[in-house]
Amino acid sequence: MQGRSQRWSVAPEHPAAADLAGRLKVSPILAQALLSRGLAEPDECRSFLQPNLKSLHEPHLIPGILRAAERIAVAIREKQRVIIYGDYDVDGITATTILWHAIKLLGGNVCYYIPHRVDEGYGLNSAAIAQIIEQGAQLIITVDCGITAIEPAQVAADRGVDLIITDHHHWHEGHLPNCHSVVHPRLPVEGQAAYPNPHLCGAGVAFKLAWQTALAHNGQSRVSAEFREFLIDAMALAALGTIADVVPLVGENRVLAHFGLTGLRASKLTGIRALIASASLSGLKLDSYDVGFKLAPRLNACGRMGHAALAVKMFTEATPEEAAEIAAYLETQNRARQSLERDIVSQAIAQLEERQFAPEKDFAIVLGSEKWHAGVIGIVAARLVEKYCRPTVMVAFTDDTGQGSARSIPGFHLAGALSACGEHLVAHGGHEMAAGLKVRRENFDAFRDAFADHARRNIQPAMMIPQLNLDAAVNLGQLSEALVNDLHRLGPFGNGNVRPLFCFRDIQIAAPPRVCGKESKHLQIMIRQGNARMKCIAWGQADLAGQLKTGTPIELAAEPTINDFSGFRSVELVVKDLRATESSR
Repeated sequence: MQGRSQRWSVAPEHPAAADLAGRLKVSPILAQALLSRGLAEPDECRSFLQPNLKSLHEPHLIPGILRAAERIAVAIREKQRVIIYGDYDVDGITATTILWHAIKLLGGNVCYYIPHRVDEGYGLNSAAIAQIIEQGAQLIITVDCGITAIEPAQVAADRGVDLIITDHHHWHEGHLPNCHSVVHPRLPVEGQAAYPNPHLCGAGVAFKLAWQTALAHNGQSRVSAEFREFLIDAMALAALGTIADVVPLVGENRVLAHFGLTGLRASKLTGIRALIASASLSGLKLDSYDVGFKLAPRLNACGRMGHAALAVKMFTEATPEEAAEIAAYLETQNRARQSLERDIVSQAIAQLEERQFAPEKDFAIVLGSEKWHAGVIGIVAARLVEKYCRPTVMVAFTDDTGQGSARSIPGFHLAGALSACGEHLVAHGGHEMAAGLKVRRENFDAFRDAFADHARRNIQPAMMIPQLNLDAAVNLGQLSEALVNDLHRLGPFGNGNVRPLFCFRDIQIAAPPRVCGKESKHLQIMIRQGNARMKCIAWGQADLAGQLKTGTPIELAAEPTINDFSGFRSVELVVKDLRATESSR
């Protein structure tokens, strides 16, 4: 009996845990969790548990930002028409919003342009640049895109219009756009140290550019009190982009997420308040789960199903009444997206079965159809990665060209893989875990074969089995509400800082499991270990009900949590995986 095909990596008991716990005045289990995350020095641990705004890096350290900020400051002073060219996902929407508000606050003349996902595709396009210039743009600033836009950048250069590119995605080595300046946290600059946070997302880069622009505009070493208040409020937007773009929530990103999540609830921005209200989260303490699974999908649905410019309007120009209307519309779009997503997932699985997918020989998944919506295939690719643990490319065809979205598995660099297959593609771009592409129909089979071959040569079999990293092996008797609350201090959780998981051995089923949920997909389990008993919930694992009898010995990989039902609080376990012990096999 096996819950899911996953590898367990249980961190051994660290000999320094007890000493660290004493010095930090925390539980040994929390100390062990810190050590399993690579945090050993007490001061380092304190900074992790208590993020501080002073930990934000100075913006001038980002390559290209000083030149870009000076140019924007000139545009503000001279009332030049500035156009922010954003991407259509949450990161792009929030990055656009941050920079728009910053330039407005400093007195600039600023508008924004968001491409249509289906009609224009990802990133800069030459037609849009030409159109923006014809409408009077004197400075164009990209956010969350543009690092691979060689031809569109040349269009701006040929027209004599300055283009500033701010991005965080992978670029083609030796090929940077011809433009005024490139602001990128990982861009190597001769004689300049690398920026300390290579994982800054597009909204994070925009936040830093807004900060540096205010310094350049004022000619001071500090921003004004009014602008400082704006930056604190803008961290809520930066947190949305940071969490939604699944960048590692460590270091500076952790600081932005921590203070941004706190700021979401108290945000003065009309659009944020409307978005939170539409998700029935007003007045509640928000965490990374709320952003990743409730707020971000509503914003993404706008770009997937319609036009993301509407979400930017909600965050920028909309009145409270307009913002509420847009937020309600995003909710309907998100429901439509969910329905369409389920249909495409079913079709994709059926196509895989028709192609006789074989886990032992197929190291990648590449599927295409003219029936699929280009705005939804990215999230479907993520669902297939979750199900099959293979890098997945989904392509939606319109006439002779297909627009694709890809998602990866840890250790397989997706942008690099697409570059290796670039001869078969019209365009491609992205980063290690997510990317986009365009391919002509006649080249699709050749691309599929090339991608599969690249995956076969670069993926080790162990990479195709999901790994659960468990912080420690603990006993049920060690769990308490105080401990769970203590463990919450490790948040915000996300990529690079997952929720604490523990291994529970020598466990027995204490009562017949009960299938639960509206569609009877989940399993409620009562377990015991000695005199300790505890309730567990195993999401999506109802199929195990028949295999778990009272007295069955098992071991669990689970997350402790607090269940607050009708005012009664109790510690429960969320089961991530379970398996039989030797005596029950």
